[in-house]
Amino acid sequence: MLRIFNHEIQNPDHFVVTVELVPARESGGRTTDTIVGIAKDAFSDGRVCAVSITDNPGGNPSLSPDVLGYEIYKHGLDVIVHFTCRDMNRMGMESRALQLARMGMKNILALTGDYSGKGFGGQGKPVFDLDSTILCSLLRSLNGKLIASGDPEEFFFGCAVSPFKTTEAECRAQYTKLDRKIEAGASFVITQLGYDAEKYSELMTDHQRKGHTVPVLGSAYLLSPRSAGAMFKGKVPGAYLSKALYETVMKEWETPRQGLKAAIERTARLGVILKGLGYRGIHIGGVHKSFHTVGAILDRMDEIQVSWQDYLHEFNHNRRQTYYMFADRKADMNTPSTKTRLKSRLVDFLPYTVLHTTHNLFFNKNSPLAPFFRTVAAMIDRNGKAWLLKLLLEDPIKIPLLSCQGCGDCGIQHAAFLCPESGCPKHTRNGPCGGSREGYCEVNQEKLCIWVRAYSRLQYGRATEMFIHKFVPPRNWALNKTSSWINFHLGRDHQKEMVKK
Repeated sequence: MLRIFNHEIQNPDHFVVTVELVPARESGGRTTDTIVGIAKDAFSDGRVCAVSITDNPGGNPSLSPDVLGYEIYKHGLDVIVHFTCRDMNRMGMESRALQLARMGMKNILALTGDYSGKGFGGQGKPVFDLDSTILCSLLRSLNGKLIASGDPEEFFFGCAVSPFKTTEAECRAQYTKLDRKIEAGASFVITQLGYDAEKYSELMTDHQRKGHTVPVLGSAYLLSPRSAGAMFKGKVPGAYLSKALYETVMKEWETPRQGLKAAIERTARLGVILKGLGYRGIHIGGVHKSFHTVGAILDRMDEIQVSWQDYLHEFNHNRRQTYYMFADRKADMNTPSTKTRLKSRLVDFLPYTVLHTTHNLFFNKNSPLAPFFRTVAAMIDRNGKAWLLKLLLEDPIKIPLLSCQGCGDCGIQHAAFLCPESGCPKHTRNGPCGGSREGYCEVNQEKLCIWVRAYSRLQYGRATEMFIHKFVPPRNWALNKTSSWINFHLGRDHQKEMVKK
């Protein structure tokens, strides 16, 4: 079978339609049969080039997208498998990728993944050994091995982006991290869900200004009262739904038939707007019962696509407290109080200044003193005293300042001297996940995302050009609980790979 999705999305003259399917927490039964039935009908219809299948959405266990995808794949429809970093370490992920290659399913959406939800006996342990950017790099590496082994087809993998962010830091983080994913080999992009046409336009403007040619699919979701409530309350990480739209949806669905009709119309209108804005296609979600709904959306899009600009006002909410990168207006954010500014200086800016200065003095491989430090580190290591250095000097400094976890492969310099191991529940080293909300962490909702804090620190230091400016390799677990200072100077940590590149 030809890689239909691969071919169609790379054709600039073709507007691609994909449909997202969400497996249930069962291996069979009515729900699973319905999903397979939707896929069969999509194949018969001919307008959908692929279905994507989620990977334990919300962090909760469900039927594997691999086995369900393979069943659909055998019926003749191309499949995009969601591949998250939440549940497996890097060995497990590589093994899974090889399994997918063996099964012939090579369209992959590389994701960091939602935080772990509840499974047998309670909440599961999150793994997050890699992030989505590193997963892209892993898949690109495996492509070389596939070709070398005689396989004529590589993985065709893409990534996600969430443009519906409130703060400048979150917004720039999403676009800059997208740059790193594309550099790591991502060949297509799918947006998160959202109902803000100006943000959709912003993403495409930034994408085109940077000269990216990687095709982007915009998400269009069939809103039900349940899904609208989840998005409005922030239970779908990275998604955006205004209060006004939420109330409208709830009113529409007081009569279910009228609610469904309005949802189809809204999805179709967003679909033609995305096409008009230059998106390569749409990614339709929220369809759980019948392909008939998808068909109705596509039929309506055909009828109204020439008048797409007439619907823009319905999706432009002019959020005053939201940063828009290319808008003339400024976000109407509350001015921080004197107390808040003082706290920021003590908690963020002063430590940043101290740590940045210290790093330049003692941990700069281009420093004239670098050979001396390397010699001292080698002597300490040779005499077996690295543990003593860590116990008496390194830990007493790093634990109070950084809540250091002793990973031995320090990444603080990539996050404006904040620790991605202790500060980020997903341990992301290449920028934030897409789940933050108004600057706050998806998991620890009372705390600012460390990447928002990092951007603020770099603004203070007038060094925002250093924000997520290069690919950071994964943590080396062989160095766990060893001295990161010694490892740095002896070239054992991940920065050795960065020097090579």
